[in-house]
This record gives sequence, C-alpha cells and structure tokens, in this order.
Amino acid sequence: MTDEYYMKKALVQAENALLAGEFPVGCVIADEKNVITTGSRHGTSGQQSNEIDHAEIVALRSLYEEKAAENTKELTLYCTMEPCLMCFGAILISGIHRIVYAYEDVMGGGTKCDLSKASPLYSENDIKIVPHVLREASLLLFKEFFARPENDYWKNSLLAEYTLSRK
Repeated sequence: MTDEYYMKKALVQAENALLAGEFPVGCVIADEKNVITTGSRHGTSGQQSNEIDHAEIVALRSLYEEKAAENTKELTLYCTMEPCLMCFGAILISGIHRIVYAYEDVMGGGTKCDLSKASPLYSENDIKIVPHVLREASLLLFKEFFARPENDYWKNSLLAEYTLSRK
C-alpha cells in the first residue's frame, strides 16, 4: 500500500465531512497493510461548534477506544490537512512516528514546530512528516468549502483567503 492509497481513504472521510456541512478534514490511521481507524472533522457547523473534534483527535480516540493497535510506532497518520498544534501534540504523545498530510495549514499548522526546544515528552519523539501527498485533491475540497456562502467556519480568515487564492 502506498501513501497515495491511504490518503485517498482520508479524502473520502473529508468528502463525507463536507457533505455533512463540516470543515473537510479527514484522517486515516494505518499500518503497512490495513486501515486501522478513521476520523473526520465535527463541530464546525450548526449552533454547537467546537474546536476539539478534529479529524485526528476523532481517529486517535477511536484507536484507543477500540484498542486497535498494539504498537503505535508502526502506524502512520494520514490527514487531508496539516495537523494543528493540538493534534500534533496528541499525535506525538500517542507514539505514532509518521504523519502524512495533503494540504498545508498556513494559519494553524503545527508540524513545523521546533521540537528541540520543547519538553522531553515532545522533543524525544522521532517523527517523520511527509507533506503534500494528493495536495491538489485536498485543496479542491477546501476551496469548495470556503466558496459556499453558508459556511461561516474560518470565513474571511488567513486560511480561507490563502486557499481561495490557490490555482
């Protein structure tokens, strides 16, 4: 299985989120042969919006609730958008050693943090980050989301402006 294969699975999760009126972020956690768990963004539409139910957090929660992996070091997390600082911290603590993402988060991406200056819980993690796998497919979903007048989430933000200006 390739990074593109698993990213396509994450894109399906993002498409499902978009169809539900949510911010189109999808996540897949996989080993070398199988999808272990998935997640999509919740809490960006309607009256009860929140900043906790990110796709990565949903997938990590499922991973632990289902006790789906014995060794998280052998897993890769695939996400249609670069993990934010909250999600990046949770991924580091989980022990997952590889993150593959599609679209960069110019407003809140956490993967470029200088971990050498962080406390040992974070700095002692040897994590590999692979950016821009199927970036264009993910970009199209975010463009569609931000182009919809009914979507208020991050409307007129740096991320929305950046995304809508991409060709």
